[in-house]
Amino acid sequence: MIFSNVKPILKDSYLAFVKNSVGTKSFQNFYAKVGGRKKDILEAGNLSCAFFVSVVLLAFGLIKERHATVKGVLADMEDSEWFEIKKLKKGSVLVWGEQQTGASTAHTHVGFFIGGGQAISNSSKHRVPKIHHLTFGKNKKGQPKRPIIKILWNNKLDD
Repeated sequence: MIFSNVKPILKDSYLAFVKNSVGTKSFQNFYAKVGGRKKDILEAGNLSCAFFVSVVLLAFGLIKERHATVKGVLADMEDSEWFEIKKLKKGSVLVWGEQQTGASTAHTHVGFFIGGGQAISNSSKHRVPKIHHLTFGKNKKGQPKRPIIKILWNNKLDD
């Protein structure tokens, strides 16, 4: 049944989708041909932050396609009218600075700000999206464990 007086509330629906993603294994695998062989390029959830963010943004028409790399997500976001802001807003996309992940190379990380000093991003340790402190807590010197290097917003999310 179609209702002519129904207007979707994009931001609330988007935030609910992000929050309801916590713990799901849906973002763990993405297969591609690499050197002619099938490979899970997300390493069973170890490298799933960009895929998680891009699938959410794509579901709400906020980017054009899904991505397996932070670089790809950020390029698509720029082409899709996302821009950098200084002040956190619920639903903004966060980019954290590079961090060494095991024996592999250093990676930037991407996720969502949900308010109250919390964010949701894919945990490489747990291999699913998790709620965590905005900067993953503080180190022994009282500095953020993982500083935020960008806060991104799209005006389509304005109420």
